Amino acid sequence: MVRIGISSAWVATTIGLVTASVVSLDQRAPLTITVPLKKISTITNTSHLVANDYARLQHHHSKHSGNATTRVALGEASATNELNAYIAQTKVGSQTFDLVVDTGSSNTWVGSDTKFIAGSTGNNTGNAVEVDYGSGGFIGDEYTDAVSIGGTGVKQQSIGVAQLAIGFDGVDGILGLGPVELTQGTVQGVSEVPTFMQTLVSEGVIAQNILGISFAPIQGSAPESTNGVLTFGGVDSKLFKGNITYTPRIPPFWGISASSFKFGANSLGPNSTAAYLGFVDTGTTLILLPGPVFTAFLTVSNASVDPSTGFVAFPANAKPTQDISFVMGGTMFTMTPEQYLLPQAQYAFWGISAQQAQASGGYALFGNAETAGAPAGFVLGMSFLEFFYSVYDAENDRVGLAPAA
Repeated sequence: MVRIGISSAWVATTIGLVTASVVSLDQRAPLTITVPLKKISTITNTSHLVANDYARLQHHHSKHSGNATTRVALGEASATNELNAYIAQTKVGSQTFDLVVDTGSSNTWVGSDTKFIAGSTGNNTGNAVEVDYGSGGFIGDEYTDAVSIGGTGVKQQSIGVAQLAIGFDGVDGILGLGPVELTQGTVQGVSEVPTFMQTLVSEGVIAQNILGISFAPIQGSAPESTNGVLTFGGVDSKLFKGNITYTPRIPPFWGISASSFKFGANSLGPNSTAAYLGFVDTGTTLILLPGPVFTAFLTVSNASVDPSTGFVAFPANAKPTQDISFVMGGTMFTMTPEQYLLPQAQYAFWGISAQQAQASGGYALFGNAETAGAPAGFVLGMSFLEFFYSVYDAENDRVGLAPAA
């Protein structure tokens, strides 16, 4: 388990970089707040990372497909603490916490690493809270308190305070940015709890429940970098190219559908008129492909699943040169090999030995959703989102994607 400390210098830099574009509500223009993020990674065993992504999807799929089985008590669960996440420094009351930016869940909570101490603005609601993510989770008490990011925030946000947390060493909890229905059944005595985005709107901090997210891959062999941006209340046109393609959200997540997948000129499916259903999730690292698409990809690319890393590996001296693409909303989204392959500069940091590197033509950041019990599903994780701007528009119940600038 590795803990990452975020330096006071970075805190000062972050606060200095925060920008806000605010206009009068009477002008009917959106109030927007832009906040930079930091990506940190403590990956030493990629197979653990892959297992975490599969466990997360398996939990999501079983819970929201109506096929959930009796879950193991959180205190009995096992979890590996391989961290690869974008972090938002978030102030709750008078304390500052490092929270994972997660569009695949909706509860905001603290207390995994830095323990929460209620101040004058904190109020214990008396309700218990429990959230399971498949790869970890927490149980505790639900509070209301002032919450702010980059100096801008709300006075009365519902937050969980962990008494027990599994799988979150090195961070303090989660900033939940998923749709509100994902909070159903998590807090005792209430049907849903307002998300941070909803509270920003209800308290008049922003005019529209629209979130834009920009990520960027870490360059070189560095383990961390300040290279992500959240825009609350709208989108930032400087962070994407061309037009945003919007499609209606498929509940309960930020769900989308894909009508086709291709590897170069090779069709990977679907083999019928039906589209595959998936969702966009900043809490997942890999790009999890539908089972038939994943199998077809291995065949046409001559790749295989490497048992030591869990990644898709190509034969030595056979680095792929073809793009992979999918169609959403009539628009083709394409990733080049340089985008979907793990950069060689990151090999050592991710626990890939020189011997493994020599024996491989590269490692693709793809996984098989069927392994997680979702054969026809897919997930666009941060390995995709680092090359595409994403928009989560609760005002119009839609999801948007565009190439990153």
